[in-house]
Amino acid sequence: MKMYVKFDFNMLCRKVLEDKLREHGLKYLILNFGEVELYESFPNSLHNSFRKNLENYGIEIIENQKAALVQKIKDVIAGMVFSDDPVSLKTSVYIAEKLNHSYGYLSNLFSENAYISIENFIIIQKVEYAKELIIARQHTLTEIAHRLNYSSVAHLSAQFKKTTGMTPSRFQKIILRRKAAGDPARPYAKV
Repeated sequence: MKMYVKFDFNMLCRKVLEDKLREHGLKYLILNFGEVELYESFPNSLHNSFRKNLENYGIEIIENQKAALVQKIKDVIAGMVFSDDPVSLKTSVYIAEKLNHSYGYLSNLFSENAYISIENFIIIQKVEYAKELIIARQHTLTEIAHRLNYSSVAHLSAQFKKTTGMTPSRFQKIILRRKAAGDPARPYAKV
């Protein structure tokens, strides 16, 4: 039996974070993308225990403000790319408005700290989401291109091939072949 699930990374992380904050008896307010206001300080021993507990779930406490802003940029991009509702604004305007900084500043900060441009990071996120949608087999390539805000399937295909080394159609054929061969657990390993 096979089951397909859909989940919201932000909601999942928020739930884990809330559970762990309560578990450690901390008084808090979750402000927005990865921002928590603690109403009291806590000793280093509790801080270290809390940090390790979060790391078990892939959640990391960010100590410096620039790294925190870079993470916020990534979160905004992920929210934008993985959303069911395509963003109608130009990407640079959307990111700048969401984070209340100029896009030039955010772009420079991101490149300096993530060693990749925002534009390339967006392309990588879109290609990863396209892979998920191809694997789920619930959408045509035309629907996937539209959902990811590409002007055409050709544009999606060009970026997909540049990023992965193969076209989405080729990727789709490999997935189908692997599923037919009975390897559904790792549909795109070693692609």
